[in-house]
Amino acid sequence: MITFIRPIANQRSVLAFILTGLFSLSFSFHAPVSAQNIGSDRSEAKGSQESNFISNARQLTFEGKRAGEGYFSPDGSLLAFQSERRIDNPFFQIYLLDFESGDVESISPGFGKTTCAWVHPDNNLVLYASTQADPKAKAKQKEEIEFRESGQARRYSWDYDETYEIFSYDRNSKKYQQLTNELGYDAEGSYSPDGKLIAFASNRNGYSKPLTAEQKKNFETDPAYMMEIFIMNADGSDVRQLTDVPGYDGGPFFSPDGKRICWRRFSESGATAEIMTMNIDGSDQKQLTNIGAMSWAPFYHPSGEYLIFTTNRHGFGNFELYLVATDGNSPPVRVTDTDGFDGLASFTPDGNQLTWTSTRNPKKESQIYLADWNHEKASEALSANRTADNQWSPEEKSAFNTGLNAAQQASAGFDPRDIMRHVDYLCRKELGGRMTGSTGERKATAYVAAYLDHLGLKPAGDNGTWFQKFDFPNGVKMGPKNQLSLTIDETPEALEVNKDWRPLSFSGNLQIDPTEIVFAGYGIVAPQQGSEEEYDSYVHLDVKDKWVFVYRFLPENVSPERRRFFKKHAELHKKIFHARQQGAKGVIVVSGPNSQVREQLVPLRNDFSPSGSSIAAISVTDEVGQKILQAAGKDLQKLQNQLDDGSPVMGFNLQGSKLKTEIDIEKITGKGRNVVGRLLAGDSPSKDAVIVGAHIDHLGAGKSGSSLAKQDEQNNIHFGADDNASGIASMLVMADRLSNASELDVDDRRSVLFIGFGAEEAGLHGSDHFVENPPMDLDSVSCMLNFDMMGRLGENGLQMLGTGTAEEFDEMLP
Repeated sequence: MITFIRPIANQRSVLAFILTGLFSLSFSFHAPVSAQNIGSDRSEAKGSQESNFISNARQLTFEGKRAGEGYFSPDGSLLAFQSERRIDNPFFQIYLLDFESGDVESISPGFGKTTCAWVHPDNNLVLYASTQADPKAKAKQKEEIEFRESGQARRYSWDYDETYEIFSYDRNSKKYQQLTNELGYDAEGSYSPDGKLIAFASNRNGYSKPLTAEQKKNFETDPAYMMEIFIMNADGSDVRQLTDVPGYDGGPFFSPDGKRICWRRFSESGATAEIMTMNIDGSDQKQLTNIGAMSWAPFYHPSGEYLIFTTNRHGFGNFELYLVATDGNSPPVRVTDTDGFDGLASFTPDGNQLTWTSTRNPKKESQIYLADWNHEKASEALSANRTADNQWSPEEKSAFNTGLNAAQQASAGFDPRDIMRHVDYLCRKELGGRMTGSTGERKATAYVAAYLDHLGLKPAGDNGTWFQKFDFPNGVKMGPKNQLSLTIDETPEALEVNKDWRPLSFSGNLQIDPTEIVFAGYGIVAPQQGSEEEYDSYVHLDVKDKWVFVYRFLPENVSPERRRFFKKHAELHKKIFHARQQGAKGVIVVSGPNSQVREQLVPLRNDFSPSGSSIAAISVTDEVGQKILQAAGKDLQKLQNQLDDGSPVMGFNLQGSKLKTEIDIEKITGKGRNVVGRLLAGDSPSKDAVIVGAHIDHLGAGKSGSSLAKQDEQNNIHFGADDNASGIASMLVMADRLSNASELDVDDRRSVLFIGFGAEEAGLHGSDHFVENPPMDLDSVSCMLNFDMMGRLGENGLQMLGTGTAEEFDEMLP
């Protein structure tokens, strides 16, 4: 259902778009879904957030077909880079840009292939990899030129030529020194900060070591399969292998303090890559990302706090820059959001500028760009992505990445398969029913945050994060003072807690002197509904300042229609509420023999309803219940038999017995969170806003006072596909469509706040917290649409409530 809350005028474009989208989607929650028919990838960037991190961006290189991989000298005065700009050589050559003079110096000899240049701390030596020692180097150049001149074109891919070796060039003497001499691709080298070591990548083992049949097959198919990270002295001596994992390990760079190395590790298939770090001896290898896309080219910021890297998580051909903390304890933060390629970034030694390779120019050529870097904003963004204890759990990071992957797969229009993808994740076994405060709830909110982040929404939670954190009542436990005494014929008997009786979780903490008891049947108050007649257990019954004795469930021997009528009025907290309304001091609940329950005493479990908190509420065994009734000349089973046909039975006083009690219930406080994102209509929040919300939590696992599960199912996980994974899924699809809504004029849009509320099942604590701590002036909220149980489509279709709160709604509804 959708609930409409308080609109004002001029909301037509946003609200009409939302409503049209909801109906065109048709909410086909039960459409068949398979890996083959889930929506296609999308590569377009959404939103704009580059200005948070980079400013004054300008193109640095213009000459040649392409240029890339610019790395600063240790003093920041020089930039080593590679470029295809020679007429006689179609391959990259190495160049050095002097920022002071603007001169560009040619470093490589002009023949052969080259890559990955690095300037020594002395500003004289320049490290790079080249095939210049290959006797066939010039012949390969000529062959490539002829191929291109023929009008043919091949898809760009990196060439792992086995004749690549690592060289250093002395700018003073103009001489080259070959530092490696092994068959295989030796490249991707960099100096340590003190200039004493070189880290590099090589697939030399594929040529020099015996291979298994599988290794040989993989290596023949992909030469990168045998790539590993090596380290050696700056003169090429003492070569040591640091990694030994199937698949490509490459692109090593030293940390600012020289103690660690970052690099990219591809999966064995070569389809995905993640960011890694390790000590310079190869120990303590850590994976910082878990994105499941191609994430590569990591580079340390001089602060050592984080790395910048390249990833295509937003589409196969759309590479963007991201940040990840060096401790890996927060999800990555997006930097660029421009279509095309943005990657291969590095920082100036002072950390105030960034250079990277991009195709954002009119020609769509790879060229090097330079921009000012906002380190403070980067640190804040990474900090904001952390949880309260400054650490995302592995489960949360995994959920965040799952949300990003789901966003990558989303369809271009309204598509039921996108709904199913969200519902499927939120109802997975590992989320355990999304109980507020649980790991499952944290994973669910991380998933939603990731999806909204991908869409380009801005965090609108606490201190610029995605989350609003709040305390909520997370159950109860018994304190040490619980006592109950039953007096029959002036003789008191102490009853044992958890054996003869037990307080209910929503009981008040009260002391009650010996007090009379009144029998009220099943304690149900149900007004007439259609053909179902009214039922009232309190007709002509005075229970003021007395105990009320009631049976636990509802009449057993009634028609299915009558049972459904009773069921929604027979919950314990409703029985307690009606007893309190009648002025009772307390309620005694007994299961009765006809109920045939496994446990006669009501379990002390989470029941978050506030009803009954000002009166006492206890359950007693059938044996204790029989004693109370027998003192008044009544029988527990006979009375239940009379009631179980659904006929009204007048209540009466139970003479001969009184009850005295002290109840001691300790409330347990838990931590929950809302997830909140803002879709801006412009560069800043608009004056008026629309809120779209849905609650993200459900009942978790095990018995719950709100569960509709059968008794033999109540210990299982309550997955909550309908209530309310369907509502969250609908909200996410709507956020997706609005973030790409070319149908709307920006001038006619309000900012839209999307909220996944926590602790709805626990008593609306998440929404209460939002109202008490709003990220905006609530008087500026034009209206709210609340999505709840959108998967429950019966003969009457989608239910819309609250449409009468403003006349505009009737005009918008289909």
